[in-house]
Amino acid sequence: MTKFITSDDILAMDKQTRVHFINSLSGFKSVALVGTKAKNGNTNLAIFSSLVHIGANPPLVGLIFRPSPPERDTMRNMIETGFYTVNHINENIYKAAHQTSAKYDKNVSEFEITGLTAEYKNNFFAPFVAESTIQIGIEFKEKIDIQINNTTLIIGEITQIYVPDDCVKLDGFIDLEKANTITCSGLDSYHKTVQLDRLSYAKPDKLLTSLL
Repeated sequence: MTKFITSDDILAMDKQTRVHFINSLSGFKSVALVGTKAKNGNTNLAIFSSLVHIGANPPLVGLIFRPSPPERDTMRNMIETGFYTVNHINENIYKAAHQTSAKYDKNVSEFEITGLTAEYKNNFFAPFVAESTIQIGIEFKEKIDIQINNTTLIIGEITQIYVPDDCVKLDGFIDLEKANTITCSGLDSYHKTVQLDRLSYAKPDKLLTSLL
């Protein structure tokens, strides 16, 4: 049996059911920890499952922020200081990462509360997560307000990357499984992955071949 659901059915759901349903409907997503530091030195760490690739030249990524209020410490720090980090989540830290979604006071550091370690490298202003295998330093570039649901898209340019040598293939492809990077679905479900294949560039007059 296939369940048929209309937009009216979605709107009729109670809030929590609707949130879980729609958040998981889009499929598996990247999930990462975003590290920031305020001008006064307070550090902040928050889990995000809205990280998206924007472009490769220049290397840009985007993050979606839900409507404010409440005030978003992460977004404020990004805009005021101009820097933030994105840190991949692995099997060893996913529970601590999930705990950062709790609503702590802005003077409380999620690094300290969760036991994760703030790490500073190469004079980059924002803290990386020491326990993360892949770490990315990003410079804030643009804030786009989305009127239809009062969300905000923050776009940043990648300026620093830390990734294990043995996780980067000769063609530049990053082996996320070897890096122990996990994924998520919905708001609270975390997953390991299994690679099926890597396929050749698709062309109308050429058969696909495996790159593995």
